[in-house]
Amino acid sequence: MRTTLTIDDQLIAALKERAHRSGQSFKAVVNEALREGLTSSRGLPKARRYRVPVHSLGAASDGFNLDKALELADALEDEELARKLAMRK
Repeated sequence: MRTTLTIDDQLIAALKERAHRSGQSFKAVVNEALREGLTSSRGLPKARRYRVPVHSLGAASDGFNLDKALELADALEDEELARKLAMRK
């Protein structure tokens, strides 16, 4: 694709020098430089660390440890299943 760009004089000089040293065409050097610039990680902003605020959920009753929420869910499910089975008898 053809397009028209306005490039700073210092960049033109550096690109022409690189083309001369490498023996590549000016077009190839410009395309390579653009490709490198678009794919380099330096051009990307550094990701900010995401933090989740910690909130107290209060004390657990009946000796359940809320750090092990799956154990609590299992116990509650077992109690509910036992209640439903008892109602069918």
